[in-house]
Amino acid sequence: MGPGLDGQICQVCEGADGDRAGVRQTAEAGDRNLVKKHLPKRTAREDPESKFCQYQAFLQVVRELNDFAGQREVVAENLLTRICVELAKYSQEFKQERKSHLQEGRRAQQQLENCFKQLENSKRKFERDCREAEKAMLTAEKLDQDINATKADVEKAKQQANLRSHMAEESKNEYASCLQKFNRSQSQFYFLEMPQIFSKLQEMDECRVRRLKEGYSIFSETEQQVVPIIGKCLEGMKAAADLVDEKNVGARQTSPCSHLLL
Repeated sequence: MGPGLDGQICQVCEGADGDRAGVRQTAEAGDRNLVKKHLPKRTAREDPESKFCQYQAFLQVVRELNDFAGQREVVAENLLTRICVELAKYSQEFKQERKSHLQEGRRAQQQLENCFKQLENSKRKFERDCREAEKAMLTAEKLDQDINATKADVEKAKQQANLRSHMAEESKNEYASCLQKFNRSQSQFYFLEMPQIFSKLQEMDECRVRRLKEGYSIFSETEQQVVPIIGKCLEGMKAAADLVDEKNVGARQTSPCSHLLL
């Protein structure tokens, strides 16, 4: 049997989170490369462009972008470690647990089938012994009425009939015993063993859904945790933009941008 619908959902969520983490990592790497490319290699005193407020603002935006990229990295790492890795681990555990429960069910079913085979064999043996006993009895009766039959032949036929009758009685008792055993096994299978196995499977699926629920929560919590820092990054970018004075572009600013010139 396959992994089931819940197993497929778990795999889909695991894959989606992995893809999302990959997107975050790609974006983070792109931002890091952008920052590395545009941050100046020279000091503020060596860089003639540093006196322009719009350039100072640009550097501030790039620095804030670097912090922004760091938060993308945090999100990607959390998605990978707290969701993808955990979901993969739980998914494997659930597969093994489900396999174990299904094997338990198959064993119980196999035992019931073996018990039924024993019942069928004992039934066939009982029917065969009954036919043989009836046949031996008819033979003994015929010989008893045959004037040409010797006393020894008649006695032998009666002994054979008694033997066959005894064997039929034993087969009857064995068949009755197998029937009782099968009825008990059948009752235990349908009213005890299988309900317990189904209950275990249901508990396992409930646990799997609970894990998915936790993953969904972490999914949003991971983003929410970096929202304040990202907000500060965006505020820093906006502050840098507000410090640009188009009427006095060459003025050196004493502002949040000034730390970039040190």
